[in-house]
Amino acid sequence: MNYTIGIDIGTTGTKTLLIDEAGRIRASAVAGYKLMTPAPGWAEQDPAWWARAATTSVREVVESSGVDPAHVAGVSLSGQMHGLVALDAAGKVLCPAMLWCDQRTSAARAWIENTVGMDRYLRTVLNPPLEGFTAPKLIWLRNNKPGIYKKMASFALPKDYVRFRLTGALCTEESDAAGTALFDVANAQWAWDLMEPLGLDSSLFPAVRRSVDVAGTITARAARSTGLLQGTPVIAGGADNTCAAIGAGIIKQGRVSSSIGSSGVIFAHTDTVRTDPQARLHTFNHSAPGKWYLMGVMLGAGLSLKWFRDTFAQHEMDVEKRTGRDAYEQLSRLAEKAPPGAGGVRFLPYLNGERTPHKNPHARGVYFGISQGTQRSHMIRALFEGVTLGLKDSLDLIEDVAGFKVKEIRATGGGARSAFWRQMQADVFGRPVCTLNHDEGPAFGAALLAAAGAGLYPSITAAVNKTVKVRTTINPNMENHKKYLALQKTFRSLYRSLEPEFNTMEND
Repeated sequence: MNYTIGIDIGTTGTKTLLIDEAGRIRASAVAGYKLMTPAPGWAEQDPAWWARAATTSVREVVESSGVDPAHVAGVSLSGQMHGLVALDAAGKVLCPAMLWCDQRTSAARAWIENTVGMDRYLRTVLNPPLEGFTAPKLIWLRNNKPGIYKKMASFALPKDYVRFRLTGALCTEESDAAGTALFDVANAQWAWDLMEPLGLDSSLFPAVRRSVDVAGTITARAARSTGLLQGTPVIAGGADNTCAAIGAGIIKQGRVSSSIGSSGVIFAHTDTVRTDPQARLHTFNHSAPGKWYLMGVMLGAGLSLKWFRDTFAQHEMDVEKRTGRDAYEQLSRLAEKAPPGAGGVRFLPYLNGERTPHKNPHARGVYFGISQGTQRSHMIRALFEGVTLGLKDSLDLIEDVAGFKVKEIRATGGGARSAFWRQMQADVFGRPVCTLNHDEGPAFGAALLAAAGAGLYPSITAAVNKTVKVRTTINPNMENHKKYLALQKTFRSLYRSLEPEFNTMEND
């Protein structure tokens, strides 16, 4: 029996899985780390934390599984998109990594748009250079940290940096490169014609592989720290969203996933390049070779719930410490006590700005409609509803742009673990919501990429068809769906009314 390992470099921790050829999970491990916010709108991490978490968790799954390392056919990685790791000529990290949720780059974004022109930019990249993307981070670094920028010989995305530490080979792959906003998505290459007007040296840009390509092998040093054999193939891997989609079987046009983790993602596979003329959706390269996807992203999905837990749910956290009963599940049970519509309370989940559909880094979270009769359960339910309604904004846009009706949504991420939230998604979307035979997120998709890249399967499609199955289907309550359609109008109207205030508040 052969095995593969998938490593997901997430925002709050790294998750590693060891699976067999049939897709059965033989061992898993998680290693956490913190998020640094040294200034409002900033979000940073030390890349060394990711590398340490990866090696520690790989060693743990190898040892706990009892698998002979000689039978590990390959390793692959998934990771948070858009992050910037600045490296010198020796591969040394020059400063903390700027993450996907970092919003400090508004001036750099405006400079890019004015310098290149949005029409030209979108023709090549198909996506705007939003604040969280890598392109404005490079410009910000050049403008604000010139000493560091002058020392920079290359840059890496988060999972690519970890792969570099495991193999000594620095490269990226199509799905993650697409999220830099410096990639020619249709032709799967760097957008070389934009480098001159942006003043970016082509030598900074790593080689681009396909997600299923072998990108390197485990070095002697990495073998000692992970317990793997030197020479074990390391497959290029993919962005967290594409790996999560592969793990959910989203490799066929018409299939859509709803992923609720720190961010929220609606992901739709497409066989051809499709774009939103207003650039509210992202068009990126899939980790399935020669395919693409449309994606809507909410920046503060699970992060909104985490904020509420950390700020207002000390009681639930204390109960979790005493009894082991998950604080999030306690909050879910409280929310379930409130009726649909949360007693008139509305929540806008824009704690860190918003990407889809508003493209507004200045947007902020709002509770609206609180009265003397408002109870804690209303506040919690309103938060769940606000996040889910924000995801429906993306779903509606995808159907308009893709030109097909979504019939089935596959739930993934932390939100998929809550029966209450799965039912709410079905009710808000008005579509069946499915769960799968596993709930392991991007790490599982990365392990499947390793299986395909190492030759255990002839293609990623074959790997998915063998290992990913629908387990349950939740049908929508159509009465609740009608209520949510009406609530969605209020949800959207609130944003439009407050948008001028968001933008003014940012300048105060």
